[in-house]
Amino acid sequence: MGTTADDDARRADVDPVARVEELREAIARHDRLYYELDQPEIPDADYDALVRELLAIEEQHPDLITPDSPTRRVAGAVGSTFAEVEHRVPMMSLDNAMDPAELQAWVDRTRRRLDELGVDEEAVGYVCELKIDGLAVSLRYEDGVFTQGATRGNGRVGEDVTANLRTIDVIPDRLDLDAADVPAVVEVRGEVYLPIAEFERINAEATAAGEKTYVNPRNTAAGSLRQKDAAVTATRHLAFWSYQLGEVVGGPAFATHHETLDWLASLGFAVNPERAVVDRLDEVADYCTRWQADRHTLPYEIDGVVVKLDDLARRDELGSTARAPRWAIAYKFPPEERTTRLLDIGVSIGRTGRATPFARLEPVFVGGSTVAVATLHNADQVAAKDVRVGDVVIVRKAGDVIPEVVGPVLAERRKGARRWVFPTICPSCGGPLVRPEGEVEHRCANEHCPARVAGTIEHFASRSAMDIEGLGEQRVQLFAELGMVADVGDLYSLDYDRLRGLEGFGEQSVANLAAAIEASRARPLSSLLVGLNIRHVGGTVATLLADHFGSLDALEAASVEDLAAVEGVGPVIAASVAEYLTRPEHQRVIAKLRAAGVGTTQPSATAAAGVDEAEATVLEGLTVVVTGTLAGFSRDEATAAVVARGGKSPGSVSAKTSALVVGDGPGASKVTKAEQLGVPVLDEAAFVRLLAGTPLDDLVGGG
Repeated sequence: MGTTADDDARRADVDPVARVEELREAIARHDRLYYELDQPEIPDADYDALVRELLAIEEQHPDLITPDSPTRRVAGAVGSTFAEVEHRVPMMSLDNAMDPAELQAWVDRTRRRLDELGVDEEAVGYVCELKIDGLAVSLRYEDGVFTQGATRGNGRVGEDVTANLRTIDVIPDRLDLDAADVPAVVEVRGEVYLPIAEFERINAEATAAGEKTYVNPRNTAAGSLRQKDAAVTATRHLAFWSYQLGEVVGGPAFATHHETLDWLASLGFAVNPERAVVDRLDEVADYCTRWQADRHTLPYEIDGVVVKLDDLARRDELGSTARAPRWAIAYKFPPEERTTRLLDIGVSIGRTGRATPFARLEPVFVGGSTVAVATLHNADQVAAKDVRVGDVVIVRKAGDVIPEVVGPVLAERRKGARRWVFPTICPSCGGPLVRPEGEVEHRCANEHCPARVAGTIEHFASRSAMDIEGLGEQRVQLFAELGMVADVGDLYSLDYDRLRGLEGFGEQSVANLAAAIEASRARPLSSLLVGLNIRHVGGTVATLLADHFGSLDALEAASVEDLAAVEGVGPVIAASVAEYLTRPEHQRVIAKLRAAGVGTTQPSATAAAGVDEAEATVLEGLTVVVTGTLAGFSRDEATAAVVARGGKSPGSVSAKTSALVVGDGPGASKVTKAEQLGVPVLDEAAFVRLLAGTPLDDLVGGG
């Protein structure tokens, strides 16, 4: 999505620390709406614009980068409906190209990197595939039998939806191979989608039954796959395209990606027939242009083209960022536009007090969904676009999800239409809305504003904080309206007898909520710090502080200088934490939490890993990298085992690496680099001995 010179000028005046916080908050919210609830509110292009703006600020201000930033991780989430599945090989996201110029920029970068490797681009080739608008999943086959299927989730952990995936006819239960040729493990990755004809059939049946219809095939597919009852999933007639291999143990060796696709087809998997292998990067643009024009001729939804380097060895050499491979790009098709009537402009209040204007629209079907609400971002955006209540407006829907208001159709403007003026009164509490100097957002400064209180409590109960299942937005708002909770401390003194008298609260429902609240008392300090809604404190910073100080008492006693001295914190975050902890109203809430028995300590890494005092320093000064699949450890468990014993375990090999532990299916580039640098290579048995205290020199020497 492009920006104007005025947009850039306004953005230059924004406090980068505040803007980073707002962007991360917005991205986290939209991740939840998209991945957990299947209810996205903004288009892919708008979401991408948030991430790209965040990336641009982080590039200008590296001190604001945190390890859990959306620019450093795979988007997605894992709900509580299904069991968790850890991906042996991470399911990464793809970087996006939003227009031909960005696609060309990726082409130029790839050419440059290949040239640095001494590789002729025509010697490697590229595979172009349609970007299916569905839900990414992983299928695991052991000895040729389908044993487990999972969603992508956050790239590291997904949801076990095996039973639901078994209902999809094109997913084979067994691989079509002779017994002697069956690999021990084959992980197949691809996209579950809903054919357009099936989407129309489902909506026709819903209409005939007087039921609510579905908005688009993608969300219907995601909701269908995540049904608790697989019998319901079976009625939706979902389909699947395979496009990639994940973990493979004992399988054939391939030199190119297109060979893997041909092999998948030979095993009985559906592989999209519209793929193309091209020799040169400039042929990629022709493929994208053709399918952009022909996208609506297909019996399923697509929202772009995926371009991948064909040569698998070169892929390893190009490598990946923290969240996406450098050897692939997703070219997103331009958004589609429609016109509709702007019925009203309202303002919503978030948990930080931010006041966001939004447009209420006469419902319009655009880009695959019916749209009735769209954000207007801030007062400057409304003024710049000069949209007025009653206008016919152009609605653009990017990425086939949800729209933005581009501007008015002036020829259709009614006489007497008045410019919209940002309100000065909060619609929730009646207090003043103010715009701090240098900021683009208006805010409600009243911390007791019902909308802010409800948002804060909902955040406290969220999965990333205290993880109180069953305490969502509607229940929090109800409790606040009834005066049952005024802050997060009140959650631990809820009147359950009163709840039993409310509609929708049966005995089991109340019991489940009470159990979830009770379980939250045992959460570690890091979860509590996230839940307290301290400005600039997300999951990573909360863990850094909790691990360093060990208890809330020690944290409260720390000076600003003590806080800033913690690696990864810095003066801005330190000042925010200190200011929060010294405010009387926050101290009162914390006192309630203490009185309720909410945990205020952080278990040490050694205690969490079950390591005794004697073992806690056996790897001190060592940096141990793990690659491939280990029989006795997940990747996270192996990393935790190293850290608990005083060592470091980064994700890449360097001159500082003490040893590389190699399991099944290791990264070829890591092994090669270790050999080049003379880094010792250990198998799993040696790794276990290393953890037990055997000196590294003895292991390298064969002792």
